[in-house]
Amino acid sequence: MLWKPFFLSLIVCCGLQASAPAQDKKPQDADEVIRVDTELVDIPVVVTDKAGKALLNLKKKNFNVYEDGKLQQVSDFAATSAPFEVALLLDTSGSTRSDIELIRRSAQGFIDSLRPGDKVSLIAFRSEAEVGRQVARPEILSGLTDNRAQLKSALDKVGTSNGTPYYDALLQVTEKVFADAPAEQFRGRRALVALTDAVDSSSSSDFDEAKEDLEKAGVICYFIKVDTRPFFEENLLGDCESAIRFSQSQIRRYYRRFASSSKIEKVSSFCQLGDFERLAISKNLYGLADTEMASLAKASGGRVFPVDELNQARVAFKSVAEEIGTKYSLGYYSSNEKRDGTYRKIRVELRELPPGSLVRAREGYTAPPH
Repeated sequence: MLWKPFFLSLIVCCGLQASAPAQDKKPQDADEVIRVDTELVDIPVVVTDKAGKALLNLKKKNFNVYEDGKLQQVSDFAATSAPFEVALLLDTSGSTRSDIELIRRSAQGFIDSLRPGDKVSLIAFRSEAEVGRQVARPEILSGLTDNRAQLKSALDKVGTSNGTPYYDALLQVTEKVFADAPAEQFRGRRALVALTDAVDSSSSSDFDEAKEDLEKAGVICYFIKVDTRPFFEENLLGDCESAIRFSQSQIRRYYRRFASSSKIEKVSSFCQLGDFERLAISKNLYGLADTEMASLAKASGGRVFPVDELNQARVAFKSVAEEIGTKYSLGYYSSNEKRDGTYRKIRVELRELPPGSLVRAREGYTAPPH
């Protein structure tokens, strides 16, 4: 999110494990044990009818899975009743500081609407002093738990920050929240849900790094996209001392991504930017954030839910919770046993279902390297 005194966005991250090490096969006799040098590939899927209503009570026989065009044998299947693990990240920086109670209530409503057995981890942003200045960092307020009282207590601790380490927060999801392999009942059932504008201002990492880790971990990504651009640009122009401003990392990102070959003189100070260039930077950074959200959601089988105002977040959270409750999980051992680090495309095909039925699923994964 853009560099503002305090902008609040919420990321709920509900994760999905990409793959887990295969278990040894049972011995065929007392002297021989066959080991499989491959990994189980997990695919969470949602199936809807032509009207968009989730189809429940499906069986393994209703699905075919293809990897790079080759039919695979589905070895594992979890119905919609299986529990999920969800990483919920609250980005509390910027213009909506006064709406923090609304954010807390929306997040609490989301947690309450999940099922018994679903686990949630809560992440937020905080500011801390570093060499005489305030630095924003992601903070895990609660690890994965189904203890609702513990999660409510963690929500009460959510505050605000003076920057948006959004990419760093995405890495926290894979490196800390989902660092350990999931228990059997949660395998293939991890998700990220984010209430955010996704415009990073202060991360030490970048989007490509975060995306690679999320895809490897197989985390389903949901975003509740808050439209903060009108407010930001309304306060962006004019006197540089009183205007909302970009961070230096945002200015560098703009020149690197969108103006690397431009003849316009590159500057590092916000006050050196004219109004026209400020608007150009804002337009491109918001467009980049939208592209990044859409990319993560599509590749993982998740969705983006746009909201114009934070008071619409509660309804969006309800939609996310409902979808989590209608996810199936498929698992297969790839017929391609090469450990070559290549990207493999996944396609899920429906069988014996009414015409017009649709499936949304993970689009692929990266094979383990040598």
